[in-house]
Amino acid sequence: MRLDGYEHREALFGIPPYGGKITQLVYYADDDLCESVVDTHKGYPVRPEAEDGSGKMMPWPSPYILMVDRGTCTFVTKVRNAQRNGAAGVIIADNSCLCSATECKSEPGVSCEQREPIMADDGSGRDISIPAFLMFKQDSDVLIANLKENEILQVEMAWSLPAPDDRAEYDLWSVPTDEHDKDFITSFKAAAVALGKRAYFTPHQYLYDGVQTNCVDDKGGNQCYNLCTNSGRYCATDPDGDLKRGISGADVVVESLRRICIWKHYGVEDGVGVEWWDYVNEFAKHCSDPDLFNSTACIKGIMEKVFIDIEVIKKCMADSGGTVDNKPNSLLDIEIRAKENVGVVILPATYVNKAAIRGALEFVTIFKAVCAGYAAGTEPEVCLTCVPCADSKGCVSNGICNTSATGDTVSQTHFIGSMLGLSCFFLLVVLFQYQRTQRQMRSQVRGIVAEYMPLDNEAGKMDTEIS
Repeated sequence: MRLDGYEHREALFGIPPYGGKITQLVYYADDDLCESVVDTHKGYPVRPEAEDGSGKMMPWPSPYILMVDRGTCTFVTKVRNAQRNGAAGVIIADNSCLCSATECKSEPGVSCEQREPIMADDGSGRDISIPAFLMFKQDSDVLIANLKENEILQVEMAWSLPAPDDRAEYDLWSVPTDEHDKDFITSFKAAAVALGKRAYFTPHQYLYDGVQTNCVDDKGGNQCYNLCTNSGRYCATDPDGDLKRGISGADVVVESLRRICIWKHYGVEDGVGVEWWDYVNEFAKHCSDPDLFNSTACIKGIMEKVFIDIEVIKKCMADSGGTVDNKPNSLLDIEIRAKENVGVVILPATYVNKAAIRGALEFVTIFKAVCAGYAAGTEPEVCLTCVPCADSKGCVSNGICNTSATGDTVSQTHFIGSMLGLSCFFLLVVLFQYQRTQRQMRSQVRGIVAEYMPLDNEAGKMDTEIS
């Protein structure tokens, strides 16, 4: 085993515990885990026989880290099946060598790979919450051999973000029409404000280089219709897939430039950008409809509402090169170069201290990742208070961790109140039954007495006659 760890590649899905680690026993599935029904009784190392009398080995004892063979189906399918069967993490064992890895031995008839494989999301990985790594063949072969010799191996999967100083930097890549980041942007403004100048936020707009994608012809004309601005220089995908109606790619580019300018004038200085958060949220509420997306009146209305000077933003958009003429736009060029340098592939994408953050774009995931980006001992108070809190979002908004109401658990106050309520209810039921029983008994006694009363009267008459 290597004390300094093994080289690996992280999956572009799942939710790693940033700033933490997972340390568990590792089991080799001896399977590619492509079938929905997984035989958890197979694999290595060998375990004792199961107690159900089936003659099979005991299943992998959860929690565990599962090593799975690469191939046959997508990475997402493998990890999802492992998650469903109790795995805390997954290591995909590569089945082919990189051509540059001279120490790697390829299987007979299997050619080497020129490029490192990417554990990409197939589009359905949002339900996966466990992390996964791809381990290169020369390393995974050694671990598999040890496991097949029935050696007990413990693996540590750790995540540490670059933490150079007492200020964390985080970036968000998205497009104005992205539905997946609306909830995040709505809720994360509170965290951005609470972190203040201890963190620096930078929003980015994802655009396509029309020159590289051949949207600009030899005569400087636009070959990509209404997907691009500036005669084909800057492009975006059509969000509704209809080039004849609805929001066009060019509309997306124009709105992207507007947001870049809003950040430049209202966010760059402090790295918080309250006005930017407010504008994006109000736009999503009031102007995201296809009929209002590029409405001057709608955009002006929300800018006035969030105290943004519309003339300043219009001048910024024009001074950078605009979106009409066949000429470059300096701000859009900066975004395209930044995208190429970072290597953004999947949207929305977030980075903390230039490290990609995997998993769904959710408040808790990003907040914990940002707080893990500080040098040890320099974390701001909001991180120390709210990261360990079960309700991190509520903690950030309120400034305190409400320990009496945590997530799906029942608070002590509510529990005691419920028990008192039930006790009072049952006490009333018992009292009602007691009173009902007493009434019935009195009624029966009166009935019995009534039956004997005539006998007493008759006896009295008889005594009188005899005397």
